[in-house]
Amino acid sequence: MTAHKQKDLFPGALEMMILQSLKQQRLHGYALVQHIKRTSNDLLRVEEGSLYPALQRMLKAGWVKAQWSVSASGRRVRLYELTAAGARHLDREVSSFERMLEGIRLVLSPVKS
Repeated sequence: MTAHKQKDLFPGALEMMILQSLKQQRLHGYALVQHIKRTSNDLLRVEEGSLYPALQRMLKAGWVKAQWSVSASGRRVRLYELTAAGARHLDREVSSFERMLEGIRLVLSPVKS
């Protein structure tokens, strides 16, 4: 499953992964991509074509904020940071996801007689 194939992810999955990643630390776009890839054991790969539009939606919603900085290699990068509103949104989305996952688990579990 790759994040660049949106049909493979349920709606909001990419946003949840980004927000969770930013909960730990401020990151620039490339670092976000690498963090998601690494923490998913290379199961998920986020493409720039999916990442940056998602970040723009989250900036507009007030879930993240951004500021320009200079990376360790001297490049100008935009660092993204989770806002309090973003943390609240993440909590709600994770709770909703966990309920959905529990429902799916119940449907897929063997029928007990």
